[in-house]
Amino acid sequence: MRRAIEAIVATIAVPGTAVFLVPYLILVRTRQVSSGHVGVLEAFGLGIALVGAGMVMWVSYAFVTRGKGTPVPIDPPRRFVADGLFRYVRNPMYVGALLVLLGEALLFRSTWIVLYAAGLWLLLHTFLVLFEEPQLRRRFGGSYSIYVASTPRWIPHLPRPGRVTRATRK
Repeated sequence: MRRAIEAIVATIAVPGTAVFLVPYLILVRTRQVSSGHVGVLEAFGLGIALVGAGMVMWVSYAFVTRGKGTPVPIDPPRRFVADGLFRYVRNPMYVGALLVLLGEALLFRSTWIVLYAAGLWLLLHTFLVLFEEPQLRRRFGGSYSIYVASTPRWIPHLPRPGRVTRATRK
């Protein structure tokens, strides 16, 4: 129960701040107010944002239930999780958060949110390459190496048969 509460708080605090509070502040600062018009572009943006939010929530849930940890760096998953959304992309929480931002950019027609999302992606990519991936290699060894070889970092794809399955067994 403690891990579930930590995961909920962490999901609200970190991705929530990055994908809701900061874009809100951007919209206020740039004086972009929604016209209330919901056309195809806005509806598409809302759909993308909902898919992204669902991905973030799914990853938090998977870290608690499958990984026996949380998204909080001081209590990371103890088990290697390579199923579910992780079969398609190595960083589904980050991809989900970026989808929320892309959806918001479309919904509010905000170039500033697009620029913020690009900057956030650059920071996340740098963090992944310099810190998170080396740390995961140390913690999970060969199973993580197999996983990296068969699963893309950012652009989801269908998994190669058999490769991810072996990684999830270790």
